[in-house]
Amino acid sequence: MLTRIDLRHFKCFAELKLPLCPLTLFSGANASGKSSVLQAFVLLHQTMREQEWSTRLMLNGETVQLGAAADVIDHVHGRGGCEIGLSDGETEYSWKFEGEREDLSLAVKRVSVDGAIKNKPERLRYLLPVDQREEYLVRRLHGLAYLTAERLGPRESYILEDPQLTSVVGPRGEHTASVLYSVRDAPVLTELAIPGVRPSRLRQVEARMSRFFPGCELELKQIPRVNAVTLGLRTSRDTDFQRPIHTGFGLTQVLPIVTAALSANIEDLLLLENPEVHLHPAGQAAMGEFLAEAAAAEVQVLVETHSDHVLNGIRRAVKKGILPAEDVALHFFRPRRGDEQGGEAQVQSPTLHPDGGIDDWPDGFFDQFDKDLSEFAGWG
Repeated sequence: MLTRIDLRHFKCFAELKLPLCPLTLFSGANASGKSSVLQAFVLLHQTMREQEWSTRLMLNGETVQLGAAADVIDHVHGRGGCEIGLSDGETEYSWKFEGEREDLSLAVKRVSVDGAIKNKPERLRYLLPVDQREEYLVRRLHGLAYLTAERLGPRESYILEDPQLTSVVGPRGEHTASVLYSVRDAPVLTELAIPGVRPSRLRQVEARMSRFFPGCELELKQIPRVNAVTLGLRTSRDTDFQRPIHTGFGLTQVLPIVTAALSANIEDLLLLENPEVHLHPAGQAAMGEFLAEAAAAEVQVLVETHSDHVLNGIRRAVKKGILPAEDVALHFFRPRRGDEQGGEAQVQSPTLHPDGGIDDWPDGFFDQFDKDLSEFAGWG
């Protein structure tokens, strides 16, 4: 498991050392840096996946498009370079990248492993010195699944792709139907399998979906002589399978998340933005509990959310004993305001207790309901 990410002069961060747990939740105001942390992981993933022998960090690719060097290097302190570091609790890795403002990729200036600085290597494989490639780190970053908040909506059909090329659901969930069809008979992690349900991927995904949408059933069919599949959905056996456009929009938004989690292996990385999108509050709470179950099955989950219901679902899972409290990290982000911020840390990390309680509630940390209630009661 990765236990920390370090960012220096990356986007809005002068310097950040952020602890990671099996389940790490990012919350806070818009434009406060939550997505930037996830993007640091994704840039490493994108470069490793698309450019195995690259000596540059690829800012634009199939997974994410971040623009030019000026868009990812801290405008205040960066001076042409930024750093990303990762730790798995035993080994620490660090990369320093540099580039001119208009560059669409960043040169690898330095690679460090456990503090041992390497001169800029002429040859890298997966962004690491060829003679010190670390399989553990490469495997997790290369195979991570990342889902943005802007997920693909209902479609008439979905392209069927080679599973060797599309082993994850894609940043918009665009490969979900293809991945699910290709591995429909593969097993899921034992800890995530619902008892009494056939252990195949398709049937387990279907059973998980029914916890969000009671009675949900899935049907995937390949179109004859075409590399494409259709997705049928229904929430009652009294009806036929329907095209996705005729079902609740939330079904096609949740399906990529469930498929990604049930396609993961132990210690795989799952990065999610706003899993609550288009979900009823009860469904949002169920999503929090589901992500806790995935983390308990040793899938490392990093989730950005604005939903107090997702947080409460995680709290409920901890109280039920599904996931130990110490396996959850809560990070609350504030926009950087320089000296006017009054000395407040850019990231504050409340502690979650085994009973589901939280030790500290910073101003703005899922407290809008209480503020509104006080206003209505005349206490504000």
